[in-house]
Amino acid sequence: MTNQPYNVLSFEDRDQLILDHMPLLHHIVSQLHVDIPGGMAREDLEGYAMIGLISSADSWDQSRGLKFSTFAFPRIRGAVLDQLRRMDFLPRGRRERVRELDRFVQGFEQEHGGPPSPEQIGVGLGIREEEVDEILQSARAAMRASLDDGPSSDLAQLVADPRCDDPAGSAEWDDMRDVLAEAIATLPEREQAIITLYYAEGLMLKEIGEILEVTESRVSQLHSRALYRLNIYIETKVGQA
Repeated sequence: MTNQPYNVLSFEDRDQLILDHMPLLHHIVSQLHVDIPGGMAREDLEGYAMIGLISSADSWDQSRGLKFSTFAFPRIRGAVLDQLRRMDFLPRGRRERVRELDRFVQGFEQEHGGPPSPEQIGVGLGIREEEVDEILQSARAAMRASLDDGPSSDLAQLVADPRCDDPAGSAEWDDMRDVLAEAIATLPEREQAIITLYYAEGLMLKEIGEILEVTESRVSQLHSRALYRLNIYIETKVGQA
């Protein structure tokens, strides 16, 4: 007797399910804003994601009525992040800088009633603009990977994607659309272009980098800075409501 998975999919259907959801795998990996360890490429992350996709196909029970993409999304993402945690993808020095930024942001908010701009962070910490962007990117990476010693909830909120993580969207995202449109209009030109190309046009960071003639890593840093600015605007707007 052929030993088929309990979800009653044939092996051929299971393989086709995996092939059909390769675009989902690429989408998830492209949206992971993490520092890739030395010697690794983004293709390596896709290899870890494939483990999650295959595991999802083997354990999905279609009789429960849950779409496969919904079932697989957290498992694919989790497979990549689990591997990166095991490799300690955020070096100790980067974590110290995130903690330093976290302390500065909290102190600034207590003194001034609101979070500092990226420019004010640079002045306050005595570092260059590019260094601020690197730390914001590291804070976002630590937050998305749910590291135990990641940023505080306040800083995590400032570097988070203001949209719902659900790729299908949400009512909350619809309610925020007008405020986000206002916030995006206040961004510097290059940051506004990155946000527009990423969210409105659906381009990957690598593709945006080719358009702007900068590296994928630099686009990721600028994206983190733009999200930080957007969240400051939203926080201020909500506080005034």
